Formats: sequence, structure tokens, C-alpha cells
Amino acid sequence: MAISFKDLGEREILALAVSLEEEDGRIYGEFAEGLRKNFPATARIFEAMRDEESEHRRRLLDRYKTQFGEHLPLIRRGDVKGFTTRKPFWLTSTLNINSVRNAAAVMELETTRFYEAAALRTTDVDTRKLLGDLAEIERQHTQMAESLEDKGISPTEKQAEDEASRRLFVLQIVQPGLAGLMDGSVSTLAPIFAAAFATQHSNTALVVGLAASVGAGISMGFAEALSDDGVLSGRGHPWMRGGICGLMTALGGLGHSLPFLAQNFTSPSV
Repeated sequence: MAISFKDLGEREILALAVSLEEEDGRIYGEFAEGLRKNFPATARIFEAMRDEESEHRRRLLDRYKTQFGEHLPLIRRGDVKGFTTRKPFWLTSTLNINSVRNAAAVMELETTRFYEAAALRTTDVDTRKLLGDLAEIERQHTQMAESLEDKGISPTEKQAEDEASRRLFVLQIVQPGLAGLMDGSVSTLAPIFAAAFATQHSNTALVVGLAASVGAGISMGFAEALSDDGVLSGRGHPWMRGGICGLMTALGGLGHSLPFLAQNFTSPSV
């Protein structure tokens, strides 16, 4: 069961600060590794942020040892009420650079607020000074993360990263979507119009069209997802591509099916 932050003593606050810096540093390392191939300049920034978090952890550990000794109690962000839940999207094969930048800004803002609140709850002068200094550093990190694309990246590198981002968008979203839309538009024509001409009933043609659209969407979705895991091609998570392809396939078929919602057709009079 999570405990309230106001119930933590100075010992627990310092131990929690060490845990937070260690977790943030590891996440920044994951960001750097995931971005290294397509966004090397931004990856270098996250490597520097990881190293700085490691230095913060060292300073906190030194202060803890001086004040409380060698044993560090295990206390994590999930053990304390008030911390946001972080979805581990860094485990995906291809990271979205905008999602990473936004996540970094949120992480730094949350850590800043923690240090500000922690400093107010400590009475030891040296500990309070350390927490206040770290709060100021994290506040600067928040501003840097919010404008990360402008920090330490040359115009040429920024242009290359933007081009890589557009290329990934085409590979991961546009390409499977267009493939599905074209397949759905073509593959459902035969059963829909065959049912319409054979039965002369709009409802029957509509049902056949809906069934063909859904079936084609499921088939194309699985085919796209299972055809490429995205590791070598860089086309992103297979099930995301499969979902996009399947949805667009179904939409392509629905475009031919929905006109049969009309119940009555009249022949033009001459």
C-alpha cells in the first residue's frame, strides 16, 4: 500500500531521491539507445542527461551516508502517493521523438516539484541545501527538455532528424494505411456487387459488404503484422502497423457498402 509523502522522514526522503535519480538516469539511457539510429544528436543530449542524473545520485548517496550511515532503505516512486504512472514506451522497438521529448519534460517537472517539497520537509541545513540545489538544476532541465530540439543540435542535424521523423511516419503510418485502403476498396467490390445483382435487395448487399469489409480488415491486419517485425526495416511495432492497415482496409470496403443503406431505387422515367 502506498504511503503519503507527508509521512516520510528525512531518511526516507533521501532514499527516495536516490531511487528517483537512478530510475530517471536509466530511462534517459533507454531514450538515448532507442533514438541513436535515427536521431543521433538528440541521443547525445539524453546521454549527457543520464550522466548528470548519475552525478545527482552520487551526491545524494554521499549525503545519505554522512547523515544516516551505509544502509539505504528500499523505497520507490510506486511506494509513495502522488507520483504519476509512467508507461514503459521506451521498450518499443522504435521510439517517437516527440513522445520522448514530452516525457522528458514531464519527468523533469515532477522531479523538480519533488525536490521543492522535500526541501521544505527537511531540517538538516546541508540536506536542505542539497535538495534546493537539485530542485534548481531540475528546473533548468525542465526548460531544456521543453525545447529539446533547439539544444545542442546544429541546423544540419535538426534537418536530418526531421527528415528521419517524416520517413518513419511514412513507413509506419502512411504506407500500411494506403495499402489497406487500396486493398479494401478493390477486394470488396466483387462480393458486394455480386450480391446486389443476384438478390436485388439493398439490405443483402449491405450485409455482404459489411461482412466482406470486416473480414478483409482482419485478414490484412494480421498479414501486415506478421509480415515484418520492424526490427530490421525500421517500420515500427508490427501490431500498430497491422491495426492501421486493417482499419483502413475495412474503411475502404465500407465506402462501397454504405450506399446500400438506401432502401428504394427507382428507374428514371423517359
